[in-house]
Amino acid sequence: MPENLPNCRECQHYYITHDVRFPYGCRAMDFKSRRLPAQDVLTASGAHCLRFRLKRSARRVAT
Repeated sequence: MPENLPNCRECQHYYITHDVRFPYGCRAMDFKSRRLPAQDVLTASGAHCLRFRLKRSARRVAT
């Protein structure tokens, strides 16, 4: 995974799907993927994900 790429697992929009073929999802952009959504966003647009929002639980750990 490229450096400085948002960690989807710490994003409030990230979720695990029940689809074996596309196990990772992003609610903000409404898609499922084989890879972490931030990787697909970078590949498709050439830019980092602009919808990343840190989960509340991750905020508590970081502080």
